[in-house]
Amino acid sequence: MLIGVVGKANVGKSTFFKALTLAEVEIANYPFATIKPNHGVGHVRIECVDKDFGKQCNPREGFCIHHERFVPVDILDVAGLVPGAHEGKGMGNQFLDDLRQADCLIHVIDAAGTTNESGEPVEPGSYDPAEDIRFLEVELDMWYMGIIKKGWEKFARQMQQEHLQPHRAIGKQLSGLGVNEKMVEACIKKIGIDPEKPSLWTESDLLKMASELRKRTKPMVIAANKADVKTGCANIDRLRSEFPDHLIIPCSAESELALKSAAKHGMIDYVPGNKDFCVVEGSGLNERQKAAFDFIKKTVLDVFGSTGVQQALNEAVLRLLGYIAVFPGGVNKLEDQHGNTLPDCFLMPPGSTALDFAYRLHTDFGKNFIRAIDVKKKMTVGKEHKLNHRDVIEIVSGK
Repeated sequence: MLIGVVGKANVGKSTFFKALTLAEVEIANYPFATIKPNHGVGHVRIECVDKDFGKQCNPREGFCIHHERFVPVDILDVAGLVPGAHEGKGMGNQFLDDLRQADCLIHVIDAAGTTNESGEPVEPGSYDPAEDIRFLEVELDMWYMGIIKKGWEKFARQMQQEHLQPHRAIGKQLSGLGVNEKMVEACIKKIGIDPEKPSLWTESDLLKMASELRKRTKPMVIAANKADVKTGCANIDRLRSEFPDHLIIPCSAESELALKSAAKHGMIDYVPGNKDFCVVEGSGLNERQKAAFDFIKKTVLDVFGSTGVQQALNEAVLRLLGYIAVFPGGVNKLEDQHGNTLPDCFLMPPGSTALDFAYRLHTDFGKNFIRAIDVKKKMTVGKEHKLNHRDVIEIVSGK
């Protein structure tokens, strides 16, 4: 799974990425501070199952704080985008190519309207962030459209003459974007075009298909950054009204970065995604630092319930992609051979079965699958059993 962090230049995208990953990236107040994509690891927050058993887990990967498990996922921060990217403007071609493998996008926008369409600083509130939502979707739709249209007339005639099924042919053509045959077939039905006569499909039909396929393969969370700036809060309410089908989350990447950095240095006790934090006794915070954290609490946490950064990632993975967290464990023993309690947690795609989980653990477990056990319910389940979020599963296999 790969989550892409996207947006135009100078909206706080690199700050958002660093707040998610604590990776060392260049953060600057000018367009295209990011030229090459940055790779990092973020963590999806899961209510850990260890407390269900009255234990404390010992994660092999990620970490657990106060029974909140943080499971690693790959994050990609790509170069800033400008209108006309699909025509090669700005870092457009490179940007779009970098996005091919992303399963979901977090679109960081400047909710306060302090940057124009080119990412240049302007008076707060003087630019409408709704334009950023529109232009990114247009750029992505036109990117998909360009791939579909490449040699389309010849391709369409061939499909019709050889009686090829369009959903299969187009699915194969766009497989590099995560498109499959079922998606194309569903889009053809939704648009209402004749699958027997692709040569008669209009430019408008192809654009509708491109847009539908983009929505299915690159679902998007809108991270409304700079929500703590005065003009940001009002803009977010308007954006939610204007884009009712979009998932828009108020964010303050700077606040999250400050809180995580302080927690890393032992100054505060903070769990990413929480609505509050505690100053560690004897941490030695100076008056300036105390004022800064007080500002974050009053203008961000008390207003929005969190900085929004952790929520944006969680919503992308758990809600839009529908992934579930599954823990390996045993009915009689939750520890591994080294004595670590519930050391692993796996993010599984929606609809995953017990057999899928067995293969995820090890190929041999899948090939030699006998049965699985729902550890919480102490109930035996078969290979077709659909798994649920926060299940603890024991796999029984032959040799």
